[in-house]
Amino acid sequence: MTYILLLLLILIGLFATYIIFGGPKLPSDTDVIIDGVLKGELPRLIQGKTGFALWDGLQIWYEDISPLGETKGVVLLNASMAADALAWPLEFVRMFADAGYRVIRYDHRGTGVSDWVESWDSKHPYSLTDMANDAIAVLDAQDVKRAHLVGMSLGGMVAQEIAIHNPERVSSLTLMSTTGYAGDPQLLGLSSRYFFTVIAQNLPILKYRLIGGEKNLIKERIAKMVSAGMGVDIQKTAEGVLYDLRERKGINFKALLQHRAATDISGSHYESLKMLAVRTLIIHGTDDKIFPVEHGRRLAELIPGAEALWLEGAGHVLPYPDMESVNARIIAHLGR
Repeated sequence: MTYILLLLLILIGLFATYIIFGGPKLPSDTDVIIDGVLKGELPRLIQGKTGFALWDGLQIWYEDISPLGETKGVVLLNASMAADALAWPLEFVRMFADAGYRVIRYDHRGTGVSDWVESWDSKHPYSLTDMANDAIAVLDAQDVKRAHLVGMSLGGMVAQEIAIHNPERVSSLTLMSTTGYAGDPQLLGLSSRYFFTVIAQNLPILKYRLIGGEKNLIKERIAKMVSAGMGVDIQKTAEGVLYDLRERKGINFKALLQHRAATDISGSHYESLKMLAVRTLIIHGTDDKIFPVEHGRRLAELIPGAEALWLEGAGHVLPYPDMESVNARIIAHLGR
C-alpha cells in the first residue's frame, strides 16, 4: 500500500510539473510586448457602423464597413465555431472594403456583444438554421437584399443553410475549411488520437487561465496559436485579447458546446447542395485536422459548378499561408 501511495504521489508530481513547465515555448519577446500593450492605448478594432439586429428574442451585434468609392456589392462574414466578429483578422476585413465591397461582420449568438443564450437546453438546442436566421436578420437590419457569403468552418455551414433556404439572398458562396456534413461516417473526422493529442497539448496552456489576469489570458491565446503552428503577431494578438476583455464581454466557453450541438442536430446538407444554384468557391487546406480535406472535396463534388482552391500543407487556421494569393482568388470569385 505504501508503494502504491508513493507511486501515486510521484505521478501527481510529474503531472503537476508537466502542467507548470510544459506547453509550447513562447517567443522570447512575449513579456516585453505584452507589457507595452498593457501600458499603452488600445487601437480602434471597430471601424465601421455598428448596431444590433433582433431575431428569436436575441440581439445580434454587427459592424458594417463601407468602401471609399462606389460599392460593388455586400460581403457577409460568418465566423467559425464559438468565434465572434473580431476573429476575422482586420486585414482580411479591410481587403474587401479596399476592393470596393461593403463588408459586414457579426457576433454569432453566444459570442462577443451579441446576446449569450443563458437558458440553453441540451435536450432542445438551437440549430444551424436558427444561426442562419440570425445572419439574415443582420442583412435585414441593414436593408441588404443580397450578399456574397464568406464562411469559415461553422460559418461555412451557416452560409450553406442560408444559400439552401434563401438562395435569393445570396450572390455567391466562399466556403473555407468547412463541410457539408460534420458527422459524415464515410469521411475522416476529428480522430480520437488527434483529439486527445490536442487536449494533452493544451493542458499546460490552461495554467494561464487558472492563474488569471489580463497578461496571462493574453499568453493563453498566444500559446494556443503557437501550439496550432500558426504564425503569431504578438502585438496584434495582445491588442485583440485586451480589447475583447476591456471593451467587450470576453470569451463565452459555453458557446463552443452550443455551436457544436447545433452542427450535430442539423445533420447533412448533401442532398440540398446537389440542387444549389449559387456560384461557389471552396478553400481547404490539405493538412486540416478538424475537417480533413476530404470534406472540402466532397463539397466540390456535390455543388454544381463549384470551384476549389486546395492549400497544400495548410491546416484549420486563418490566416492561411500565402494569404495574399488566397485573397486575390476570393476577390476574383466575387467579381466574376
